[in-house]
Amino acid sequence: MPGQLRDYFVVLPDSVAGAAVAGRLPPGAGGGTVVAHASGRPWILARPLVRRVSHLRRGDDALVLIGPDQMPEAVLSGLLEGARDRAGLERRLARLPGLHHVIAQLSGETWIRGTASGLRRIYHARHPEAGTIASDRPAVLARLIGAPLDDGALALRMLDFLPHPLSRRVVWRGVHETGAGYGLALPVAAPGTAAVPGPTEHRWWEPPPAELSLAEGARALGDAVAASVRAHVGGLDRISCELSGGMDSTALTFAARATGPAELALLTVAARDRYSEDETWARRAVEAARGGDGARGGAAQHGGAQRGGEAARSGAAATGLDHHIVPADDAPYFYADLAATADELNDEPLPVAPGRARAHLLLSRAHATGSRYHLTGYGGDELFLGLPHAYQDLFHGNPLTAWNHLGGLRHQLGWPLLPTLKALLNRSTFPRWLAGAITAEPQPVTRTPLLSWGVRQSLRPWFTDHANALITEEFRAAAEHAEPIDPWRGRHVDIDAVRMGARHFQAMEDIGMTIGLPVAAPFYDDRVLEATLAVRLAERISPWRYKPLLVEAMRGVVPDALLARTTKDHMSSDEHQGLRQHAAELADLWTGSRLAERGLVDSRHLLRLAAEPFSPVLVEHSISSTVAGETWLRTAENAWPSPTPTQSLLLPPHHTSTTSEATL
Repeated sequence: MPGQLRDYFVVLPDSVAGAAVAGRLPPGAGGGTVVAHASGRPWILARPLVRRVSHLRRGDDALVLIGPDQMPEAVLSGLLEGARDRAGLERRLARLPGLHHVIAQLSGETWIRGTASGLRRIYHARHPEAGTIASDRPAVLARLIGAPLDDGALALRMLDFLPHPLSRRVVWRGVHETGAGYGLALPVAAPGTAAVPGPTEHRWWEPPPAELSLAEGARALGDAVAASVRAHVGGLDRISCELSGGMDSTALTFAARATGPAELALLTVAARDRYSEDETWARRAVEAARGGDGARGGAAQHGGAQRGGEAARSGAAATGLDHHIVPADDAPYFYADLAATADELNDEPLPVAPGRARAHLLLSRAHATGSRYHLTGYGGDELFLGLPHAYQDLFHGNPLTAWNHLGGLRHQLGWPLLPTLKALLNRSTFPRWLAGAITAEPQPVTRTPLLSWGVRQSLRPWFTDHANALITEEFRAAAEHAEPIDPWRGRHVDIDAVRMGARHFQAMEDIGMTIGLPVAAPFYDDRVLEATLAVRLAERISPWRYKPLLVEAMRGVVPDALLARTTKDHMSSDEHQGLRQHAAELADLWTGSRLAERGLVDSRHLLRLAAEPFSPVLVEHSISSTVAGETWLRTAENAWPSPTPTQSLLLPPHHTSTTSEATL
């Protein structure tokens, strides 16, 4: 059914009420897995279409990992044995690629967490009978507790950027998101009682100190990237990669080639812009990969880049490469086929929704090649470009170097001298910045220095007074108790940008599930994030070098000629043309608008803009997030079939296997 969740898991308490909740879960596609409490009652119900559930129980203690690869029992045993508490477990988990949901029972406590990058998240809610239940999908919890939508959270999603901590505002009332880098601890009931204490959040992840040289960091990053790629596609015979021609997708193409698949399909979407360079660079990458020129592959075998080279080279030589170029005229403009967004119920409205038709085309072409897994370079810009805000951090430790770098940046971006100096010396706290991060004033001009805690945003002219009041109050209330992700502005903005991108990538994952093709972005692996943040700032970013850390990490894996690229294409023209090409669809969208019914947008204003796609208003203000909110609402209201108890999910009360797994 359109909008029905295809992939989720739920963590239930060990009680009769918890078992009863299992029977009311929404049906998913395909089969699933049940992991039991020691009592035999259902503990975790998982319906993963793509990910694998690995689990092990030792008496009252248990460990479950939900991720891209199946973990051998010996690995699980090594993680679980000797881990007396969550801290001990997390020390052991740091050896693995950071891609998993982790669920454990240790010393009478259930511990649940996602990833520090925000790629995998945890939500929880209070069920009236069962108490706290947790899931990776807020819609599942909302259905189980009958939660209504939250207009304040919906109004926030009409902005282009939702900064920390407002990004955690769930769009259903009574459903809460555990912050990235934090986990959820659920104590068990005391013996002889029915009462269970409420959940508590504990921080399990801290950004590493930035103390490595570029060379040291590059080795660590190369190892992390290749380990993540192997975790997704290692051992598969037919895989695919999006090869845009940019640095990020090129790096992953050669990392995927090093895993030695029998067939590697590379897909490039040709650009309409005749000045675009992406296709030229993509063709060069394919030519180099076919010739094996300079690619020693696997900078990330466990022994490191040099020791892994020969094995990777022999594997790559057997790889058959097929390059598929999607003609520019085949690629939909943005805002095409907006009704198709109903095929996926994302966790929240995502501003990438207007590009769904384009993503669906690419993934469909990849699936048609017989690919069993598709890799993308999403996350590379957020990690490796370096945002200007980082120069605030550099200024504290090395003001001369910071000012020298800023001189180069000012020249590129056209920042005036005095405003740049004023922004650099600004010492506003994070709560103060957050309180003023939303404004009714026009959008800041492009020459405004960006050296604060984030990007200041303007309310849209088609927002209603009610929506403006909700958004303003959300920012004000959040600012009262807000703490930054990191005390340093640059690191705060860097990590927040990665987590925002990871959220947006969920839309791509869900499209892949609709098609039947797993999609991965290895750059969102926690180990990749850690390796990046561990490099000294002055060496990690530079106005005179393009993504220097990634370049050095891939040297010897990617041919030097490809690492020399310093440009990046953009698709802004396709978005503006999309407003014109799909004006009629946009007009239909605003006719009977669900956002308007909730008093959040002025549908008459939006209808006028649909008829004037080149209006200066749309040049100054993006409409993509409003479109995403509207299409998401229409999906959410029709997401669930009539409730039918799924009693087959329940394990009988007398079931006592300590490693139970039931196939649904």
